[in-house]
Amino acid sequence: MKNVEHKNELPSKKLAMSNAEKQKRYRERQKERGLQEMRGYMSPEAKHCYKLISEQTNWSDSVILSNAVRLTYAAYKNGQVGLLNSWLKDNKL
Repeated sequence: MKNVEHKNELPSKKLAMSNAEKQKRYRERQKERGLQEMRGYMSPEAKHCYKLISEQTNWSDSVILSNAVRLTYAAYKNGQVGLLNSWLKDNKL
């Protein structure tokens, strides 16, 4: 006897991913692209600076953070971290 397919069977559906699964997949894709997530809390002074930079440049959070790290590294490599910190303190930033 031949196996007869039932015509009443529904086609298999893909199961919807939960938000957590979507976020995990997104983070994995970002890591594959060589990107790294950073987390932290900003001081009130840093929040003020962030707001000004964001308004003036229309940069995303990622661009602002990436540039901040790169600029800090440049100051470090050029022996200017102390000068930079002094300037931030003097200007109450």
